[in-house]
Amino acid sequence: MPMPALRRAIAATSALAGALALGLTAAPVQAATTLNYAALGDSYSAASGVLPVDTSNLICLRSTANYPHVIAARTGARLTDVTCGAAQTKDFAGSQYPGVAPQADAVTADTDLVTLTIGGNDNGTFINAMLACGSAGILTAGQGSPCKDIYGSSFDDAIDTNTYPALKNALSSVRAKAPGARVAVLGYPWITPAEADPSCFAQLPIASGDVPYLHALQAHLNAVVQRAAEETGATYVDFSQASEGHDACQAVGTRWIEPLLFGTNIVPVHPNALGEQRMAERTMSVLGLD
Repeated sequence: MPMPALRRAIAATSALAGALALGLTAAPVQAATTLNYAALGDSYSAASGVLPVDTSNLICLRSTANYPHVIAARTGARLTDVTCGAAQTKDFAGSQYPGVAPQADAVTADTDLVTLTIGGNDNGTFINAMLACGSAGILTAGQGSPCKDIYGSSFDDAIDTNTYPALKNALSSVRAKAPGARVAVLGYPWITPAEADPSCFAQLPIASGDVPYLHALQAHLNAVVQRAAEETGATYVDFSQASEGHDACQAVGTRWIEPLLFGTNIVPVHPNALGEQRMAERTMSVLGLD
């Protein structure tokens, strides 16, 4: 090859190598990072009653099939799960049981993701309302609205007066511990249908007029949870549409929540394994993790 042609070939090869090097420098391959994931919350987060049980902490009745474990398995996140059945907002800052650390202790400056459901146990909102309305429904053989007639707005008033400020305080404490983390606060999937289903009375013995009363109570609680989440910079995961038609009155394989009687879980009126899976999928979708 003549010398001028050889020089041109060498120059072209050098230019190509330089361009490739520049391109690789400008657009480096990013290695995937593992999320540090802290799961907080109550029995809806713990999946109390769903098998298999997490034997590392039996007192919290936590399942290894809860939605945090589903999310961690699908995203490869490093999970610290401190969810606990019967947890209230106060248990973020204090010990719920002897030997059980405050839930917020699981959140650190290195935490990337936090998920939780909380608020339903404050003031005994869920348990008191379900027991009161179930008992009243049995006494009236499913007729009328005895629970609404007795309790009126008392459950709603307690949510506004006590639960809302407690929620905001608990979520603010989480945000302060991990200001850079994504915090997802899940709403509660529907327990009851919007209107009474007479065929469901044996499983969910609530009077016909109290079914919409309890449905509205849950909607109010979820609205307060959403408000507290948004005011503290958290992402609210809404289940009002996603869980429609998956309430405790639906058939096995369709329902996400087990009924009060004759259900498949050892803990009634809580999500089953399908419900936990769907809660995980909805949360991942909202956060863009799917």
